Amino acid sequence: MRLSHLNRAAVMQALDEFERIGRDAFLLKYGFGPARDYFVRHPVTGSLCDSKAVVGAAFAFLAPQAEALPASAFSGGVATVVKTLRQLDFEVVSAGPMSPDTPRREWSRREVELLVADYLQMLTMELTGQAYNKSARRKALLPLLEGRTEASIEFKRRNVSAVMNELGLPRIRGYLPADNVQSEMLLDVIAEQLQLQPDLELAAEAAVDRPATVAEKTDFGHAQCEPPRRQLRTGESAPAYRRRPFRRDYLEREARNRTLGRAGEEFIVDYERWRLLRLGLGQLADKVDHVAKTYGDGLGYDVLSFEADGQHRYIEVKTTAFSEETPFFVTSNELRFAREALTQFKLCRVFDFRAAPRFFELAGPIEQHFYLDPATYKASLQ
Repeated sequence: MRLSHLNRAAVMQALDEFERIGRDAFLLKYGFGPARDYFVRHPVTGSLCDSKAVVGAAFAFLAPQAEALPASAFSGGVATVVKTLRQLDFEVVSAGPMSPDTPRREWSRREVELLVADYLQMLTMELTGQAYNKSARRKALLPLLEGRTEASIEFKRRNVSAVMNELGLPRIRGYLPADNVQSEMLLDVIAEQLQLQPDLELAAEAAVDRPATVAEKTDFGHAQCEPPRRQLRTGESAPAYRRRPFRRDYLEREARNRTLGRAGEEFIVDYERWRLLRLGLGQLADKVDHVAKTYGDGLGYDVLSFEADGQHRYIEVKTTAFSEETPFFVTSNELRFAREALTQFKLCRVFDFRAAPRFFELAGPIEQHFYLDPATYKASLQ
């Protein structure tokens, strides 16, 4: 296969996968190292992606039996990868190293303030359903910063996303959390900027409190996806105690949205019935039970379903209107039950519920798949 055989549709599918599973997982899956010079911009999200890795992966999407090209099969650079991508009408940026391990000049307080203000404005627009152009806003920031590249702006926005997660705030889609570089400064600046953007608080409240109802008929054949890869925790060490400057944890507030939680559970009930019917197991499909509705929330799981051999599947459902990487909350009862039920326990994380609900599933003890940070403690005198 030659680079000239590539088409725009295949590159778009590779870019979508890059965005979906994250940079590290994408490079590992296809066997490429981090790009040093050239990045292709995702035309929808505006994210910058490693150009040679995207081109190599795109060959896997040309035909059902096609395979990705390994890094050794072709060279990168202006005459090859860059030329091919530009001929397919993609924007290629010469941006310098994006690796978080690369030494880089720290951002000044003024630069961080400008970037955070822009980030929070985009987030407000996203939460209220208004369109905005990430690329245009990034270009508008460039002359205000101290010799930064577009790639450095992209990565700093991901630093902001990491702090937003830590603070229990929604984040912009497409900016997966990255190492908390300058997290203390980012936290302080975000706290200050929130005071200047009251519309964001109103938009966040509306987004997490809005009632939800049962999802419309869904193409269940495409509802389940691969789980995101758990990222290594690196970056600056956090202080032993840090007081939050916010009144509300919006992600925790969304977790208490009972209509959203129930709607997500119903979605998984419908999926499980569809799955069993597709296997020709109508009698088992009829026995799928929404136990959280039938018996209450104290069992440690929400849905009782079955494997093809009749073995029980105990499913705990966690639902969000945000992306698949959004943190969620589990109870001590759920943790204990998952350890006891082992592989019979399934955690289904439903995401993008209001737009186009999808989910990923993980089996066994929850701590095998997620970092668990203590959020609350029970206090007693005996």
